[in-house]
Amino acid sequence: MEIISSKDNKKVKEARKLLTKKYRKNSYLIEGFHLLEEALKAGHSIKQIFVEENKLAKLTAMIGSEKSLTDLSVNLVSKDVLKSLADSESPQGLIAEVAIIEEVIDFSASKFLLLENVQDPGNVGTMIRTADAAGFSAVILLGETADLYSPKVMRSMQGSNFHLAIARMNEEECFAALKQAKISILTTTLSANSVSYKTVEESSFALVMGNEGAGVSDFAVESADKLVHIDMPGQAESLNVAVAAGILMFSL
Repeated sequence: MEIISSKDNKKVKEARKLLTKKYRKNSYLIEGFHLLEEALKAGHSIKQIFVEENKLAKLTAMIGSEKSLTDLSVNLVSKDVLKSLADSESPQGLIAEVAIIEEVIDFSASKFLLLENVQDPGNVGTMIRTADAAGFSAVILLGETADLYSPKVMRSMQGSNFHLAIARMNEEECFAALKQAKISILTTTLSANSVSYKTVEESSFALVMGNEGAGVSDFAVESADKLVHIDMPGQAESLNVAVAAGILMFSL
């Protein structure tokens, strides 16, 4: 198998575009063996793989006999070429291009996490990973929430996007669907009308987490069945949104 050593190789240049949001229409990049293994287990379509020569044996051992290197369109690349495709400072020797699957949210499920205008990719990925760990059914991205397929979100999720349904929806349509399905909307806010999460008992609910600085929108507040908050006996004014989401998801 010939090694691609030029960053100007056509395949490499086309794949590198996927590091930029506007080009991620049909596919996106993931880094490392763990994420590739999770994608394969979940049956996602792998369009191609770029791997350093010294990592080829590891890749071959990982995929076993179920798929061949030809089936997965494996490209051997130099270390410099691999690094040009990576977003992290220390890439793990493998980059894969994965086809985007349009998820359909099943509103007959019971636990939903709604991220409204959450802009930090690390927060978005961490909350999705936590929702996966806490047994949530789906995550819905609203408004200006960070792109699910950005490399930083991918690293923070650690493969959880392959375990549960995640979709971006129009906010009005999302809340209307939740209400039609009789799912309680729990909007997080520190307003005077909110109640401690410890008093909330809901069998099915959608937890709304808002923007890091501005919090949730007026629309999310108006649409809520309950406004909830976390009691803070200390002197900090607020919690990081991902930390707050973790407390609420496991407690509720």
